[in-house]
Amino acid sequence: MLTIAFTDGTIRPWEDDEAKRIFWHSSAHLMAEALEALYPGVKFGVGPAVETGFYYDVDLGGRQISDSDLKTIEDKMKELAKTKETFECRKVSKAEALDYFKKKGDQYKCELIGDLEDGTITFYTNGGFTDLCRGPHVKHVDDIKAVKLTAIAGAYWKGDQSRNQLTRIYGVSFPKKSMLDEYLQMMEEAKKRDHRKLGKEMELFTFSNRVGLGLPMWLPRGAVMRNVLENFLRKKQAELGYLPVVTPHIGSKELYVTSGHYAKYGKDSFQPIHTPQEGEEYMLKPMNCPHHCEIFRSSPRSYKDLPLRFAEFGTVYRYEQSGELHGLTRVRGFTQDDGHIFCTEDQILAECEAFTKLVKDVYQDFGFTEIAYKVATRPEMRIGEDAVWDKAEHALMQSLDALGIKYEVLEGEGAFYGPKIEYHLKDCLGRSWQCGTIQVDFQMPGRLGAEYVAEDNSRKVPVMLHRAILGSLERWIGMLIEEYAGAFPTWLAPVQCAVACITDAQKDYADEVAAKLHAARIRVQSDLRSEKINYKIRELSLQKIPYILVVGEKEKQAGCVAVRARGGKDLGSIKLDDFIAMIKQEDEARSPFAH
Repeated sequence: MLTIAFTDGTIRPWEDDEAKRIFWHSSAHLMAEALEALYPGVKFGVGPAVETGFYYDVDLGGRQISDSDLKTIEDKMKELAKTKETFECRKVSKAEALDYFKKKGDQYKCELIGDLEDGTITFYTNGGFTDLCRGPHVKHVDDIKAVKLTAIAGAYWKGDQSRNQLTRIYGVSFPKKSMLDEYLQMMEEAKKRDHRKLGKEMELFTFSNRVGLGLPMWLPRGAVMRNVLENFLRKKQAELGYLPVVTPHIGSKELYVTSGHYAKYGKDSFQPIHTPQEGEEYMLKPMNCPHHCEIFRSSPRSYKDLPLRFAEFGTVYRYEQSGELHGLTRVRGFTQDDGHIFCTEDQILAECEAFTKLVKDVYQDFGFTEIAYKVATRPEMRIGEDAVWDKAEHALMQSLDALGIKYEVLEGEGAFYGPKIEYHLKDCLGRSWQCGTIQVDFQMPGRLGAEYVAEDNSRKVPVMLHRAILGSLERWIGMLIEEYAGAFPTWLAPVQCAVACITDAQKDYADEVAAKLHAARIRVQSDLRSEKINYKIRELSLQKIPYILVVGEKEKQAGCVAVRARGGKDLGSIKLDDFIAMIKQEDEARSPFAH
């Protein structure tokens, strides 16, 4: 087992997420040292570790660097790593820290220090570079054996478009060269699977600057996939007693002020819309939960009604910075498979257990079996009493314990109104995706006036469980495109089979075949063009359709279809009714709709 020693005295295995984070953050410091040597006078913003690797935001004083310069920076990093420098920690006062960076002329670090509370601050020095940092770091820079700088981007200081635009340099590093080689190979595979590329080629979705950045539009095939997913989840949820609801795309600003969302997320939302009525303000909906509370309040509720489970495919809007938008996985308008369970305190445990079972069941249907469970606890900025947070956190952990599930605790990473379980999936490229979540909320129902009549005729506030299985449908589909490289299982594929005639003489029969397939509720398209059949097969194969049905004169006379399965596998000539039965049987064996 490969282990790394850190400046805080710990020795951690490389597989540990925290070990990777510290290693990559240390690599950001090494890159900063190289930049300072190559570009005297460079100023530094922030240089954190990210999910895979690190970046540093830098001000090069008007100088421009391009991809061709990354190799020079990499070589300098390797040269510095060979010096076997150590990371040295030094404690300084806030005044000393400000004095150091003022003399250096780095206004970004001075601003960061100004935001800190008075007290001791830590500096870390590697070689000739000193940075403001909490640490820890690797003990020796020569632990960084392999590095690759991967991209250059622009980033506004503190994400504010009115501030200076800095140069963001991304990189990744490893303690062994073989690990970097493996990573680069995986990245090449990821490029082939990029959902933005495949989504365009397969005509699933599109974007238009005239509509607006980060606002995907679904083309017919993509819309079919969305409908399949929604129908699948509706069936699963209906079996567990969820009731469908639909809420509007906008809501009054006052609703989100009362719920607490405006104070917490207002700056990241689309700002209030002023109507012709003076003093009336509306917002594009950033969350579905306040609306669901209002639905709960729309009728008198009794303890006999609980648990009451609402589910909605609710579209919400968040103002993501343009530089952070990424295909379907980071957008400004997205649809959540959202649900809210109103229950008593005594019902929390059973509802959380049932939801985790549902999540596992759904992920299994998509072929995901490796799930990481994480419990995010109370953040520093929160609402509610600690005693209530104790109850909520205990309920979540107890529900996982009852199912025999191991989990990681993420201290301080819960929502402002309650803790949560996060369900993380690992895809075929080893990437982790946080998809589902369930959150225990003792706060919002009371803030919005939700009540029920208890068994003793007193009025009580229900507990609200916020839950999502897939999360964002946009993000989920983007993830699936890359997981399957566009070759979706038959039950999910937007087009399940294509019919292609060899000559014009079989057009009528091809239409008849397509009509029978359509009547059997099989998603089908026809290629009746007067092109050579090999050309048609090649084009249809590029669309990754599970089955291509070729019909010539022989098939027409016999009432058959010549079947080619995806991947070029020739299944021979099959009676049309037998092919339909085969697809139905495949659905029964593999489709979640049959479970």
